[in-house]
Amino acid sequence: MSLGIVICSPEGVVLAAESRVTLTAETPPDPPIHVSYDNATKVLSFNRPHDFVGVVTYGLAAIGLRTANSYASEFEATLPPKRISVDDFASRLSTFFMDQWKAAMPPDYQGPPMTFVVGGFNEKQAYGRVFLFDIPSAPLPAIRGAEGEFGITWGGQRNQVDRLLQGFDAELPNALIAELQLTPDQQAKMPQVLGRFQMPAPIQAMALQDCVDLAIFFVRTTIAAQALTVGIRGCGGPIDVATITRDGGMSFVQQKQLRGEQGTLAMVR
Repeated sequence: MSLGIVICSPEGVVLAAESRVTLTAETPPDPPIHVSYDNATKVLSFNRPHDFVGVVTYGLAAIGLRTANSYASEFEATLPPKRISVDDFASRLSTFFMDQWKAAMPPDYQGPPMTFVVGGFNEKQAYGRVFLFDIPSAPLPAIRGAEGEFGITWGGQRNQVDRLLQGFDAELPNALIAELQLTPDQQAKMPQVLGRFQMPAPIQAMALQDCVDLAIFFVRTTIAAQALTVGIRGCGGPIDVATITRDGGMSFVQQKQLRGEQGTLAMVR
């Protein structure tokens, strides 16, 4: 499932994701086998003039057997030679991946979607914009917050981030309603009551570096928690982090690099 984080702050947009891809190998009559690889790229970047937009992907690992990043150069070849708006970029990206989906995936697919979070800056606008869409279930890009509104978008294996940021697991409200047989009036009061437990992280007051630190904290904590508990360990490998600013465009704060045998042996040890 993976984990992706996008933070829209006054100073810029932060994109972060880990590197694990989990595929399911089916060899009937044996039960399915989960196979993981820890070097996938889930923070997608693009060349000028489209370097003021970046993408984080999470959810379904691959279309057929290809990851989203493996299509990046093909998608980039479809872009016009001039800079476009973030919403136009998101719409083009959605159309492109819907086409790939229709060509490679069965029409009766019932599993999780491949989610894309597109963040970046439009020309002459002060603050970043963030859009989200799901392939194939919700391909129309939906904007996250109004212009000048700051916040965090996260998804994938979000259990740990939910508990840290919201103060409770996302399944808690439904569990309370079912177990306690809450009335409609009681249910209506739940958001206000549960809101008291949210992490007091004032994104609107945080410097870009603080937002980078927060994104890494969420991803690293999720990886560590999964390594110590029973469940699907869908998050792992190096953490890629990038920022997008209104003047400088996109740049990586940290990014995994190709390595030789010594690097591989060091990771094993």
